[in-house]
Amino acid sequence: MFITFFHRLIACLLLCAAVQAHALTAEGARAMAAGETDERIAALQQAIATPDEATVAFVRAMADDAVKIAGSRAIVVKDGRGTDPVTGAEVPVPEEAEDIVNNNRMRGEFDTALASLQLLSPDAAQRRAAIEALKDEADEARLPLIDKALAAEREPGLKARLEAIRARIQLSGSDAAQRQLAAQALAASGNPATRTVLLEQLRSEQDPKVKAAIEAALKSVESRLQWGERLGALFSGISLGSILLLVALGLAITYGLMGVINMAHGELMMIGAYATYVVQGLFQRYLPGAFDAYLIAAVPVAFLASALMGALLERGVIRFLYGRPLETLLATWGISLMLQQLVRTVFGAQNVGVENPAWMSGGVQVLENLQLPWNRLVIVGFAFAVLAGVAFLIGRTRLGLFVRGVTQNRPIASCMGVNTARIDTYAFALGSGIAGLAGCALSQVGNVGPDLGQGYIVDSFMVVVLGGVGQLAGTVYAALGLGVLNKFLEGWAGAVLAKIAVLVFIIVFIQKRPQGIFAIKGRTAD
Repeated sequence: MFITFFHRLIACLLLCAAVQAHALTAEGARAMAAGETDERIAALQQAIATPDEATVAFVRAMADDAVKIAGSRAIVVKDGRGTDPVTGAEVPVPEEAEDIVNNNRMRGEFDTALASLQLLSPDAAQRRAAIEALKDEADEARLPLIDKALAAEREPGLKARLEAIRARIQLSGSDAAQRQLAAQALAASGNPATRTVLLEQLRSEQDPKVKAAIEAALKSVESRLQWGERLGALFSGISLGSILLLVALGLAITYGLMGVINMAHGELMMIGAYATYVVQGLFQRYLPGAFDAYLIAAVPVAFLASALMGALLERGVIRFLYGRPLETLLATWGISLMLQQLVRTVFGAQNVGVENPAWMSGGVQVLENLQLPWNRLVIVGFAFAVLAGVAFLIGRTRLGLFVRGVTQNRPIASCMGVNTARIDTYAFALGSGIAGLAGCALSQVGNVGPDLGQGYIVDSFMVVVLGGVGQLAGTVYAALGLGVLNKFLEGWAGAVLAKIAVLVFIIVFIQKRPQGIFAIKGRTAD
């Protein structure tokens, strides 16, 4: 019985000694706060390998420049009061106490140390943020803390990311067997940074078994990355196609249904973008608390501003030029120059900034190398919502019936009592308003300036002609097809060659099929 008691006493003493060894000491605190940078970093890494609450508080105080050195002691100073970092007791701050000096390297170590310590936080969000901050870590001194965090982690997703970080650290370690196991573990990663780490290690690796494991891991990682890149190119193509669709929808009405070659279509988009900018400014000045709702208010404003300008153009110029497409081209080109100069006079020649609302910031992480931005996702949805609205208006409403009737046979429509002049104005205003919606959407993904429309006018005409004049379905297929084709060709041949290749494709296609993807059928084809 005495022997059992003696054994328990020894165990308790050893446990207490172990706890004391891991607790913050005055010598350890001073070693972290003063001396050469390398020595301070070594002391810091040793302290956070098995931290206690005092260590965490002291590291945070050093990161906040709230520590002074007085002789052989480090003192935490806050609001003019000194505190012993080991005991937490209040102590006087001598006049000769000096501030610690933290260079950029030391501050980076403090940030990494604090992130490492958050791995043990009970808050999953803090642990996730800590893992994100340590994703590029390669220091073996972090392994004890990461192992401790792995043992305590219960969320499968966070645990998998911790294991990937540990494998990356072990990959550059001194043990060949561990390096081989680390390479095999990293083979399941789809992170671009993992490929970089594997390539760097492959250059310096001498062990043939480890080298073979790294090469196999590289093949697996690159295969996963290629899938992410393909999906990213596909989404970029759909995003570009949705923008082209928005731009071309208005042109499909003014050119496809009315036969007007409107070279001022890009400037009508520009008016919608500037209307969005004005609404943003009004919300910033008068309704700052509701700023995130400014874009919702800007949508109808952009539509009405461009539609009103379109109605004025139709009543003042276009109505005298129906049936003469080349003259409409020259007239609207002159109008586009006037509108550009008007915007330069009112808003200046420089681009203006339009901010995304908070709910359009960030994105959806689909793969480790693929994030879908919310602003692009919203624009894709918005484009198809506008498409549905236009299709319903043209195909299911009285106004759409009149527009189609006037387009197909103006004299008969007039004999049936349709006010053709008014319908022309409504149709042109509708196409112009849709151009304004396109400008509102473009303001969320690019610069807003006087030349905004110039980059899209040629592409929008190509979409309308390729899809089939007057065919909304053809416009959809052409816009999405050209967007996806352009992005895939960019990844293969570069932006300039991709643009040339797309233009050549359209020329060849129109030569073989002049009516476009969808041809008008019936008597109206003539």
